[in-house]
Amino acid sequence: MNREARESFAAFVAARSGSLIRTAYVLAGDQHAAEDLLQNALAKTAARWGRVRDNPEGYVRRAMYNEQVNRWRRRRRESVVAEPPELPSASPDVDLRLALERALLALPPRKRAVLVLRYYEDLPEREVAAIMGCSVGTVRSQTHRAVARLRELAPDLAAHLTPTGSRP
Repeated sequence: MNREARESFAAFVAARSGSLIRTAYVLAGDQHAAEDLLQNALAKTAARWGRVRDNPEGYVRRAMYNEQVNRWRRRRRESVVAEPPELPSASPDVDLRLALERALLALPPRKRAVLVLRYYEDLPEREVAAIMGCSVGTVRSQTHRAVARLRELAPDLAAHLTPTGSRP
């Protein structure tokens, strides 16, 4: 590349690098990868500067796009391994939540409602009684019966369910 071409290329890079790095960032999703992407595209452009002088920005953008597509393709290739990777096991909390969900769905709607209002929504007995249109005593008895039924439906939850009057 002669001196005039180098100066022309340097002027192009100085004028358009801000816009080009933003495009590279959108393509790559990471600042460092974007810088590498733009640098590779500019190196290809510099090598062909005499032929792309009339539309260098279009050439750089196309070069960045093609380079990024190649990176995506390389990343998606499968690798052969001797054994399949070990799958993560479900946490005990997930198992308990699923057991609780199944047990709650097995309860009659009124018992399920009282447990949800008392313990999930964290409402006091007085407000639960107002919502359900019953007395505070009914809320207490329904809560007691619902917790007892949960213990029957899901014995593995029994250790996590506290006596009536306190939080499960």
